[in-house]
Amino acid sequence: MTRYAEKLARIKGGQYRPSDFIIADAKDSDMAGGITTTGVKRRPGGGREVPYTRSEFLENIRQVIAQDVVDIVLTSASNMEALTKDGAFRNGTVARAIRANDSTDVWGAIRGSDYTRSPSRPFRSASLDRAVRPVDLSGENKVDLGLYSITFNNDLDRDYQSLEAFSEFRREAASCGFKYFLEVFNPNVDARISPELIPAYVTDSIIRTLAGIVEADRPQFLKVVYNGPEALEELCAFDPGVVVGVLGGSSGTTRDCFELLSQAERFGGRVALFGRKINLAESPLDLISLMRSVTNGEISPKNAVRAYHGSLERLGLNPLRSLEDDLVVTSAPLVAAASE
Repeated sequence: MTRYAEKLARIKGGQYRPSDFIIADAKDSDMAGGITTTGVKRRPGGGREVPYTRSEFLENIRQVIAQDVVDIVLTSASNMEALTKDGAFRNGTVARAIRANDSTDVWGAIRGSDYTRSPSRPFRSASLDRAVRPVDLSGENKVDLGLYSITFNNDLDRDYQSLEAFSEFRREAASCGFKYFLEVFNPNVDARISPELIPAYVTDSIIRTLAGIVEADRPQFLKVVYNGPEALEELCAFDPGVVVGVLGGSSGTTRDCFELLSQAERFGGRVALFGRKINLAESPLDLISLMRSVTNGEISPKNAVRAYHGSLERLGLNPLRSLEDDLVVTSAPLVAAASE
C-alpha cells in the first residue's frame, strides 16, 4: 500500500492528523502545451535559461520520486510509462497517477494559441485500458489512478457536453478498475456570473454533479481552486465523506505557495496538488521539503520563505525575487486570512 492510500484511509476514517495531509506534484504540464512546459534550467550564478528536454524533465521527476516526500506524482500517460518501465517507482511508497483527460481549457501553454478564450470542451487522449492493462502485461507496470478535470461555464450546451463526457469516462473507469480524483476549475471564460458568486457557483456545480454518482464511482478526492476560506469551509463541511484538495494555480510568490498550503489545511482541505509552483521554482526539492514542514505545522509560511531563500543562497542559485518581495502574499483569495 502506498503512503497516499494509507493517508487517504485515515482521512476518510476520521483519524486525520496534519502529517496525513496529502501533497502531490503535478508533473503533467506536457498535457497543456509543448516544449516550454517542462520548466527552465537555472544554473548557479545565472546565465541563459532554456527549457528542459523531455529526458531532463523525466530525470527531474525521478529526483522528486527518490526524495520520497510527496505522496503522489502525476504525469502524462507517456511519461508515466517511461518512468514505470525504468523502475522509478520501485520503492512503492509514492503513488503513480496519470492525467486522464486534457480538455481544451488546459491547452493554454501552446505557443501562438488562444484556445483558452473559448469555453472548455471535453477531450481525452489517454487510454485507461492501456494504463491499467499495459502492453507488456506486467502487473507492476499498471497505473490505476488518475486525474479527471472538468470546467463549468454556466453554458448549458458546453456544460452538458462536459458532463456527458465525464459520465462516459466513469463507465470506462469502472470497467477496468481505474480510480480517479476530480479536478474542478473555475469558469475559464466569462460565465455571466457576478465575481462574488463564482465560488458558490462552482461549489453548487460540484455538489450537483456528485449527487447522481454512487460511492463506487465517486472520485477519491476533489481538487478545486482555492476561492478563499469561506468557500473551502462550506464545501468541506457539506459532506465530510468528500475529501477536498486545492490546486496550485499560477506560480506566484513563494509566500503564496506556503500560505496556500497553510490555509488549505487550516480550513478543511486535506490535499494539495501543485504544478507550476513546484516546476517553476528555483529549487523544487527544497521547496517540496519545506511544503511538508508547513503542512505538518513545523514552520510558518513566512519562516518557510526565509528558509527557502537560505537554501538558494547555499546552492548559489539566484532567486527569482528578493526575499522582501517573495514574502508578499499576492493571491487575492489568500490575503484576508494570511498568517502573521
